[in-house]
Amino acid sequence: MKNLSIVFLWIAATTAISAQEVNWISMNDALEAQKKEPKKIIMDVYTSWCGPCKLLDKNTFHNKDVVNYINKNYYAVKFNAEGEEVIEYNDFTYTNPNYNPKKKGRNSQHFFANALKIQGYPSIVFFDEAGNLITPVTGYKTPKQLEIYLKMVASNDYKKLTTADAWKTYEKSFTNTFVN
Repeated sequence: MKNLSIVFLWIAATTAISAQEVNWISMNDALEAQKKEPKKIIMDVYTSWCGPCKLLDKNTFHNKDVVNYINKNYYAVKFNAEGEEVIEYNDFTYTNPNYNPKKKGRNSQHFFANALKIQGYPSIVFFDEAGNLITPVTGYKTPKQLEIYLKMVASNDYKKLTTADAWKTYEKSFTNTFVN
C-alpha cells in the first residue's frame, strides 16, 4: 500500500511539472504590471500561419527550464503580429487597421510589429523594466539557444556587449544549464 501511495505522488508531481506553462499576458497588462512591480518583458511575436512559431511554442515555451525562468524573471507577452489587438505604448495607440478577419493565412502586419521593426517570424522581443525596447531576436530557438538571451537580458549583461567581439567572448564563455 505504501508503494502505491508513492507511485501516485510521483505521478501527481510529474503531471504538475509537465503542466507548467508560461504565464502569458497582453502587452497592455505587462506595461501596467511594470508600474507596480518593475520586471523585464519578453514578447513572443508570432503569426497564425507560421510553422516555426508553432514549434517555438510547442518545443521551447513548454520546456520546464524555459517556463520556470521566464515566469520568475519576466512578464511574458504573446503577440500576434497580424492580429487586431490594440496596444497602448509610449503614448501611442497601435492597431492593425488593414486586418481582415475573413482572410486565411497571411494578413496585414500590425503597426506595433512594424514599429518594432519585426522582419521575420517568430521573433522574441525583450523590453527593459520601464518598457523600453532592448532588442528583437528573430527565428526559432531551442531552449538551449534561447537560454543565453534570457539570462543575458535578465542579468543586464547585454549592456556590456557593445561590440561583436564582446558578444563572441560572452557566447563562448556561456554555460548552458537548460535541458532541450
